[in-house]
Amino acid sequence: MAVAPIARLVSRSRSLPRVRSYLGKTWPLYVMLVPALTQLAIFHYYPMYVVVIAFQNFNPGLGFTRSPWVGLDNYRYILSTPDFWNLFANTFIIAVLKIASVQICAVTLAILLNEVKSILFKRTVQSIVYMPHFLSWVVLGGIMIDILGARGIVGKVITALGMQPPMFLASNFWFRPVLVVTELWKSVGWASIIYLAALMGIDPQLHEAAAIDGANRWQRMRHVTLPGLASIVTLIACLNLGSVLQAGFEQILMLYNPAVYRTGDILDTYVYRAGLIAARYSVAGAIGLFRSVLGFCLIMIAWKLANKFSGYRIF
Repeated sequence: MAVAPIARLVSRSRSLPRVRSYLGKTWPLYVMLVPALTQLAIFHYYPMYVVVIAFQNFNPGLGFTRSPWVGLDNYRYILSTPDFWNLFANTFIIAVLKIASVQICAVTLAILLNEVKSILFKRTVQSIVYMPHFLSWVVLGGIMIDILGARGIVGKVITALGMQPPMFLASNFWFRPVLVVTELWKSVGWASIIYLAALMGIDPQLHEAAAIDGANRWQRMRHVTLPGLASIVTLIACLNLGSVLQAGFEQILMLYNPAVYRTGDILDTYVYRAGLIAARYSVAGAIGLFRSVLGFCLIMIAWKLANKFSGYRIF
């Protein structure tokens, strides 16, 4: 009966030197993880405790432990208000429009750049279209206001042509297109990188065989290039499903105003106004928790779909 414990002790004593040897070689890598893990713990996991305010009538003077508990009253309130469903619809519509337009334009841009023969021209175009990605929405928002505002460049040009310029940033009709176009300007270049990488992985012999069979450039693009991108496009589409409730808080906060709340106000901007401006912390917390739980469910669905259609999984 004592043989098994003794065998385990012997095995453990033999493995300890291997563990020490492994840690002696790799400890700098684990040290490098400490700042990232610390940031993750402080700014992502520790704040999860604050979600209790979604079930309280939170009073900053009483704190998290002594504020009165109201259960699901905050959720009954937000689900009974018509504004919530308008916020939800705006968030979903804007996010879907952005995701679809960015991916379609990114695929198109990647294919066009792949067809360019001049390396200098290709690199120049790539540098230009990548540049907006590295600018914050604070900077880009100011640029767009100067261009599309009431006294912006576009308005002055239209006025000079003898026409009445539309109020791009104060019109419920124009505001969503402005969001989509500005998102394309910022993101389409960066989003095309993954498709350019996928195009590099297509076997050149397929193009050569198609050319020998008499296929022109458009036919090779249709029957060789696009099928070669199909798997990565499907994967990105599935993974983006988890982002349909992230309509771009920074962008909308920089560009919107009360005149476009009907079509431009989203869940994140409402949480900002309700929580930080109106001090309705419990309502803001309830909406934030609702969005997070729904977003988690969408991420799990996206993971399942990506595994089913593209064979991609991370665990």
